[in-house]
Amino acid sequence: MNKPTLRKFKRSKKQVTSTTNSLIELTLNEMFNNFIATKRAEALAPRTISDHLNNFKYFKEFIGKDLNRNEISLEVFRNFISYMLHEKNLSPVTVNVRIRTLRAFIRFCYLENYIDDPIHENFKPVKTPQDTIESLTINELKQLFSVIDEEMYTGFRDKVIILVLLDTMVRISELVAMKRSNVDLSSGFIKLEAMDTKTRRSRIVPLSSKTIKLLTDYIEETNDFGSDDLFLTYDGRNISASTFRERLTYYGELAGIKNKRVSPHTFRHTGALLYIMNGGDPFSLQKILGHGHMNMVRKYIQMTNMDVRRQHNNFTPLNGLFKK
Repeated sequence: MNKPTLRKFKRSKKQVTSTTNSLIELTLNEMFNNFIATKRAEALAPRTISDHLNNFKYFKEFIGKDLNRNEISLEVFRNFISYMLHEKNLSPVTVNVRIRTLRAFIRFCYLENYIDDPIHENFKPVKTPQDTIESLTINELKQLFSVIDEEMYTGFRDKVIILVLLDTMVRISELVAMKRSNVDLSSGFIKLEAMDTKTRRSRIVPLSSKTIKLLTDYIEETNDFGSDDLFLTYDGRNISASTFRERLTYYGELAGIKNKRVSPHTFRHTGALLYIMNGGDPFSLQKILGHGHMNMVRKYIQMTNMDVRRQHNNFTPLNGLFKK
């Protein structure tokens, strides 16, 4: 007896159900509220939720109103990308951060049957130059520190924060989440809790003796606040990432650093590059940065031609072959 021939069905990207033909009538804001509620239920990190909220806020400011389902089109998102690049003059890296969060939201809308077309498939991250990661030179770092008024509490705190960012190479979201109880000054380590890291894995970052000394002074200075949060505003509240970004922008302008962005992530890049330039190995750097793959570490240690020449002069294979 012949076996029956099996039919092969091609699955579409969007499952067809009995309710597919009746799209759910929600406005863009209502769709986003449902998206955020879903992401919170999935236990996304607070930092990730905050990124979605902030980037959607920028998009809402651009469109200037709520949209109904029929007004949500590919053209709206392409216009937003053009606006960010050519009117706001944002870097491609910043633009891509906003694009990725919006694509995740619009994909959710499509899968939830809020919109009919897979718009997210047709607006993608823009191309970026190969060398998009900037770092500061030693002279630029010295310029930056020279404009900070350490006599003021906020200035002293900012200097300590910058040193911690450089020394530990943590992300700003990880830094503002630090607690005093995470700091072990006697051993020279800070523990980053899993819930506060991008990878959702805890890790230990080491501190140099210079940072330990200043951090000890800072912790003694802030004892009276009675807060377990490590880095505090002048009135004892936990400092926010956005507040410190604004502080760094101000210092960068004051120091005359015009062609580079002075940001928390710039210190992460700078710390990684200087770590390698000072003789550190990429494997220990990978562990400090908290990256699972070495390809990400490579991005952090892009060297200029002068950097390469200096390293070559120190470590050339000819060293030891001829007497100096």
